[in-house]
Amino acid sequence: MSVLCIRRREVDAAALASGWPAQMPQALRRIYAARGVTDAKTLAHRLAQMHAPDSLTGLDAAATRLADAIDANQSIVIAGDYDCDGATGVAVAVRGLRLLGARQVSYVVPNRFEHGYGLSPALVASLTTTPDLIVTVDNGIASVSGVAAAAERGIDVVVTDHHLPGQTLPKAAAIVNPNLPGDDFPSKALAGVGVMFYVLLALRGELVRRGRFSREQAPDLRVLLDLVALGTVADLVALDRNNRILVDAGMRRMRGGLACAGIAALAEASQRRLETLVASDLGFALAPRLNAAGRLEDMTLGVECLLTEDAGRARELAELLSQINAERRELQATMVADAELMVARAATPPAEVRGVALFDESWHPGVVGLVASRLKERLHRPVVAFAPADEGSADLRGSARSIPGFHIRDALAEVDARHPGLMGPFGGHAMAAGLSLSGARLDEFSAAFDAVARERIAEEALQPVLWTDGELAVDDFHMELAHALRYAGPWGQAFPEPVFDNVFECIDHRPMGRAHRRFKLRDPRNGAVHEAVMFNVDLNRAPPYHLHAAYELTINDWQGRQSLRLLLRHVQDARDRAPV
Repeated sequence: MSVLCIRRREVDAAALASGWPAQMPQALRRIYAARGVTDAKTLAHRLAQMHAPDSLTGLDAAATRLADAIDANQSIVIAGDYDCDGATGVAVAVRGLRLLGARQVSYVVPNRFEHGYGLSPALVASLTTTPDLIVTVDNGIASVSGVAAAAERGIDVVVTDHHLPGQTLPKAAAIVNPNLPGDDFPSKALAGVGVMFYVLLALRGELVRRGRFSREQAPDLRVLLDLVALGTVADLVALDRNNRILVDAGMRRMRGGLACAGIAALAEASQRRLETLVASDLGFALAPRLNAAGRLEDMTLGVECLLTEDAGRARELAELLSQINAERRELQATMVADAELMVARAATPPAEVRGVALFDESWHPGVVGLVASRLKERLHRPVVAFAPADEGSADLRGSARSIPGFHIRDALAEVDARHPGLMGPFGGHAMAAGLSLSGARLDEFSAAFDAVARERIAEEALQPVLWTDGELAVDDFHMELAHALRYAGPWGQAFPEPVFDNVFECIDHRPMGRAHRRFKLRDPRNGAVHEAVMFNVDLNRAPPYHLHAAYELTINDWQGRQSLRLLLRHVQDARDRAPV
């Protein structure tokens, strides 16, 4: 991303004055206050402080139907999704239901190339046996026809989802979704795996009421929180306080050696140590390996990795997932290069377009979301990338990514309202969405999408901004603060990793690998020299001597030794420094 403006988060001075432990560094207080945390009480991440499930619409009906299935020894099929949230949600559902006494639990994950998204009629038709109950995880709110197809086979459906609903809801036995109209649940940001965890909590309570076991003997569902943490971070949902509680509890289990075999194997395959694992490791190392299976192969591989109790088998599957992920990265690089060339050669310059739509007949439908994400970062505009839905198909499958302030799912709904019949099924969130489209109508969609973007995106919103937590004082560059920052989160979506900005003198720089650079930076305030690195930079362009750098204060773990290191996010000539 080409950052044109560095801005500092505002902090209310009163929020720094009291309510904090005396030993907490002032820099950390400032970071928390800038993110809306105003005292140590609201910072605590105890599971007892989770939002109670009482106000989650449909939870009682779902728990009752599941308890009836367990009491009657009915067969239950979990229908997941082919991303990391879906895979972890399936694993939580299968593991949790078995813990709670279900003896006939299996799962199915759609193949995006054969069944499409969610509980589709094609997925229902693919079931070789007829279960008594289907439970969707991370999908189903848009599966009106799929739920109807299940009903025709005499199968009940419980929908658990977190995606925004359309105008018509499926006729399911129960629907649990914090984003249903009128739902009073305080955390609308629950991931699909988080919704499933809440369903299991309610089911356990229902089974206690029925006398299946006492409250003291009820299974401990905390064993599932490592999976909940992975799926929540991977799906890029906002880390509000409730999600931070869930993620923090799961991370503590991982660092404490209590991760399931699959997560331990994925950490090992990605060269991450469980003892020092943080949320960014989940998002940038473990999750892509699971997602790659759903993009290029079959997410069943990912689910099996998360379900197996055999450490050896988990390692085999994690290694296979790593190989698929390497293939995905190569394919992604080619497609992104294609997309950049396409933009460069476009008749209309990118600066004159607000909503960008791209298509190439050679692109892979499982990777277009990553292309859209990368182009969105570089152009700082919402992007929809399309690929053929199937080999030789005239229909397209698109994936959209957006910028802050432009709700992409609502934008697609507006396009649909203005041009009925233009698009096929669509759905998603504020920042990401998916849709289908006839290839013959791509130009029409491109114009309609750009028109909505022009109306809803102000000119100033097109300037990319990197928000920081301000300067670090000269006495803040030490390992104690770096350690505190590493574990002070969990950091993630809507609760961003701390980034600082200072002016330095660049006294040395040299290439590090093919696309990275190592620096020695002197702080002009006291002469201290700091090691720094920057990834994915232009090695042919020398950095300026006086740098205005945005950076993270990190710990370099190397061969059992730790040292302080600055991870540079953006550098510019300090002489061009604008007021911040």
